Amino acid sequence: MSKEEFVKATENLKKAVPLMMKNKVAPTPANYALWYTYVDEVNPELNAELNTILDNYGECPPSQVKSMYKRHIARQAETDINELRASVELMVSELKSSMTDTLKDTNDFSETISNSFSELERIDKENLSFDEVMLVVRDLVKNSREIRHSTCFLNNQLTSASDEISRLKEQLAKVQQDALFDCLSNLYNRRAFDSDIKALCEGKQPMSLVLLDIDHFKNFNDEFGHLLGDMVIKAIAKRLNTACRDGINAYRFGGEEFALVIPNKSLRIARQFAESLRRSIEKLVLKDRRSGNTVNNITASFGVSEFQETDSPDSLIARADRLLYEAKQLGRNRVMPL
Repeated sequence: MSKEEFVKATENLKKAVPLMMKNKVAPTPANYALWYTYVDEVNPELNAELNTILDNYGECPPSQVKSMYKRHIARQAETDINELRASVELMVSELKSSMTDTLKDTNDFSETISNSFSELERIDKENLSFDEVMLVVRDLVKNSREIRHSTCFLNNQLTSASDEISRLKEQLAKVQQDALFDCLSNLYNRRAFDSDIKALCEGKQPMSLVLLDIDHFKNFNDEFGHLLGDMVIKAIAKRLNTACRDGINAYRFGGEEFALVIPNKSLRIARQFAESLRRSIEKLVLKDRRSGNTVNNITASFGVSEFQETDSPDSLIARADRLLYEAKQLGRNRVMPL
C-alpha cells in the first residue's frame, strides 16, 4: 500500500466509524466494508440507496445493511451457498472416482475368477501337478486382496460422504436461517422483521406497523389445493412489494400473515396506506390451473399501530395484532382501527 492509499484509508476509517456509531450499526467486518465504501464515495448507487434509507428511518435497519452488502460489496465467491456447492461438487467428484475405480476392479476380479475356474477345470481334466493348482490359487488370493482393498476404500469414502452430507445439511440449515428473504414470497422473512423492528424500537424511530392476514386462507388450500394457496401468497406479496415506496419494507410475518414497517408516518397515514392495499388485494383475480376456474374472492384484514415512546417490539406488534383480530371479528376485509 502506497503512502497516499494509507492516508486515504485512514481518513475513511475516521469517517466511517463515527457514522456507524451514530446510526447504531454493529461494527462487523461486513458493516464496516459497507460504510467504508459509502464514505469513499466510489459507488454512487450504494450512496444514494443508503441516503434514502437514512432519510426514511433515521438509521439503517440490519436487514437492509445485509442486503446492501450482498448486492454492492460481496463477491459471488464469498457467499455461503457457493461454498456449499463447491463442497458438494468435490464430494461427488471423489465418490464418482472411487466408484469408477472399484467398478473396474470388480470387473477385473470377476474376469479373474472366471479364468481361474477355467484353469482349475483344465488342471482337473489333465491331472496336472499340485504346484500348478497352487499357482492358480495364489493368483486368486492376490486378486481377492486387491478387490477387498478397493471395496474397503470405497466403503470408507461412503462413510466420509455420509458424515459430510450431515455437516452440509446443518450448514445449509444455518444458511437458510440466516437468509434475509422468504423463498416463496420473495419478501423479507420473519428473521429480518424481528431484527429490524428490534433495532428501530431501540432507536426510538418514528414509524407505524401494519399486520395483514389473508381471509379464509385455509379454504383456498382445502378447495383448490396448496398450489393455489401458494399462488395467492405470491400474488399478495407482489402487490405489497409494488406498493413499498418511501422506505416502506414488507415482510412475510408467517404463514398467510404479512407485516409492513412504514417509517416516519402517523397512524392516520399508515391506515390510509393499508386501506389502499386492502382495495388492491380485493381486486386480485387468479386462475386455478387444475380446474380452469377463476378465483376472485381474495381479501385480507389489517391491523395498524403507531410506535409510542414506551413501546417495545412485543407491545407494538401485540397492538397491531389485536386490531387485526378485531378486523376479523367484525367481518374481515377491513382495516382497524376505524
